[in-house]
Amino acid sequence: MYDNVCKFLTEQFTADIATWLLGSPVKLTQLSPTELSLEPIRADSLILQDVDNNLVLHLEFQTDPDPEIPFRMNDYRLRVYRRFPQRQMRQIVIYLRKTNSELVRQNTFSLERTTHSFDVIRLWERQPSEFLNPNSVGLLPFAVLSNTENPQQILNQAAQLIQEIPEKRVQSNLVGTTAILAGLVLKEEVIKTILREEVMKESVIYQEILRTGFQRGRLEGRQEGRQEATEQFARTLLQRNMPVDEVVSLTGLTIEQVQNLQDSVDNN
Repeated sequence: MYDNVCKFLTEQFTADIATWLLGSPVKLTQLSPTELSLEPIRADSLILQDVDNNLVLHLEFQTDPDPEIPFRMNDYRLRVYRRFPQRQMRQIVIYLRKTNSELVRQNTFSLERTTHSFDVIRLWERQPSEFLNPNSVGLLPFAVLSNTENPQQILNQAAQLIQEIPEKRVQSNLVGTTAILAGLVLKEEVIKTILREEVMKESVIYQEILRTGFQRGRLEGRQEGRQEATEQFARTLLQRNMPVDEVVSLTGLTIEQVQNLQDSVDNN
């Protein structure tokens, strides 16, 4: 969820993100995963190309440490080289949640004579002022994850800057993304006292997350209902003294599941 929020911010506020990471508001467009062949790119990986210069930017947003990151960065570098051999590539892994794991400090992939390096940003080591910039509003949601002992105060400052944005669509999207990322360091009750919930709910990304969660809940509910009905049917068959192997065949349950149900029937 958090990774996709960051991807949304990068897509919506590309100039702000590019200025932060590359030093200038270069014009970036997203590369299609099909252009890089092989298996599809992960949903939280974002590969952009500078339309005016010879540069490809690869961003990987990570909520938690992942030992596969070095390999993944090397893999994507080779994919881009295969498609665009003349282009330079800047790769950056951005870690969101503070951790003491040494994995978030790895910035190289090594295999025999192959070595590949990439950049790493740990947001909790960056100063809040880096993100509290009214001229780069796309960075405001990251401020609460920066180096501060008082994230509530930083969230207040970000909220005040967001309120000054005249475009309601932009404002609601920033409120929604800020609220979601703030959940990594603050409790929901605190966030709701600072950010207006009615504005938050107008955010495109916030609505998408709610919709995805609702659909997942409905799916899980249907699956749980089917499982309960199947188990009840199996109990009925067992109560009629049907052999365990036949119950397994009829219901599709595992033999362990049916044996557990048999124990329950016997105990009752």
